Amino acid sequence: MLAHAMVHTYELSIPIFVSIWLVEFEVLPLGVTQLEVTAATLGIVVTAGYGLFGAGALPSGVLVDRIGSARLITVCLFGMGGSFLLLGLAPNLLVVAIALLLWGAAASVYHPAGLTLLSKGVEDRGTGFAYHGIAGNVGTGLGPLVAATLLLFVEWTVVAVALAIPALFAGVYAIRAEFDETAAVADHGTAAVADGDGGRPDTADAEGDRSGAGGVGSLAAFGAESRRLFAGAFALVFVIVMASGLYYRGILTFLPNVLESFPEFAPIPLTALLPSAVTDALGVAPDSVRSLNPERYFYSGLLIVGVLGQYLGGKLIDRVRVEYGLAGGFGLLAALALVFLPAASAGLVPLLIVGAVLGAALFFVQPFYQATVAEYSPPGTRGLSYGFTYLGVFGVGALGGTVAGVILTYATPAALFATLAGFAAVGSGLGVYLLRRRQRIDADAVDTDAA
Repeated sequence: MLAHAMVHTYELSIPIFVSIWLVEFEVLPLGVTQLEVTAATLGIVVTAGYGLFGAGALPSGVLVDRIGSARLITVCLFGMGGSFLLLGLAPNLLVVAIALLLWGAAASVYHPAGLTLLSKGVEDRGTGFAYHGIAGNVGTGLGPLVAATLLLFVEWTVVAVALAIPALFAGVYAIRAEFDETAAVADHGTAAVADGDGGRPDTADAEGDRSGAGGVGSLAAFGAESRRLFAGAFALVFVIVMASGLYYRGILTFLPNVLESFPEFAPIPLTALLPSAVTDALGVAPDSVRSLNPERYFYSGLLIVGVLGQYLGGKLIDRVRVEYGLAGGFGLLAALALVFLPAASAGLVPLLIVGAVLGAALFFVQPFYQATVAEYSPPGTRGLSYGFTYLGVFGVGALGGTVAGVILTYATPAALFATLAGFAAVGSGLGVYLLRRRQRIDADAVDTDAA
């Protein structure tokens, strides 16, 4: 939970900095040449870091199955903290890009390691995912909120350094923590698991699970296990998580910038917001240009509301089929993308309502696709399965930032939100397909038993 909170603190604080970098930097120096900084340019820079966050999940998933979760989570924490220290020292956008790449590499370790730990070490999987998700959402919401508040008084470089400190302390704790990484598997012995072919019981990997061993030890084994995963319904799950990642990154990366254009989000000077006695005590000069940016707090609030969606989704996993959650959750996201801009144009109250529902829905689907991966993959290569999952969510999904930046540079926000609705519609449609497929399999099983 500590590591998950820190991963998302950093991940979702970056869009707060994006609006500053668009003003702070005019060019991206590349040695023999340089590029003008636009939303498209910055979208590519951010995508590079976020992309490594996802692409690194696949080798990390392989490592999890070989050496376990605890060591990798510790490395993740120290790596993330160190990268944000570098970010705070960045003199130009090139060093910012390098720091984001280092952060992406370190953060990529977490989800395969943490989710493998939950799926093998916690008996009440749905509840475990729910509490784990709440911790992530605390980081998701409070990270940007803390960053936005600190930016009222200090430069963004100081904020980056301040954000690095908690991860370093959590890394020290991680070194000392002791726990059984396969407690639930050991308790269940030969419990049936869902294979990659659609939820039918399979005990082929039970022995590996009882011992805590498993995974892939060679390139040939990696290829064989990967083909096994993608030969069945896991291939459809992979497309769903890609759609989720594209929507998630596409809507969040430039959301503060999109909201800046609405009159309700006009900056409020600190000298007009606070009494002079308070601004004097804080060292804010009467002619200071520092201001409160309401869009940053709307963004943070939207993410905090995600706690409710994450918890609700996690609890429902134990009560309804995951395919129902996928179909309904992504369908809601598609509708919200279509009504977001009309709600923003209608006034602050409609936007707050739509924003709150969007925040909840955005995170409601996450525990469902996490649990779907567990149902459509064998436990012996669960780390590999989650590695592919977060390659799709955060690797391929990172392109959502580039898509958003390019559309906002050369088209309109309306075009962006229509594109996002299309991503969500793909996820919902595949959720419906998986549901019907599961129902056919269950019906065939009943007919076979009756015969």
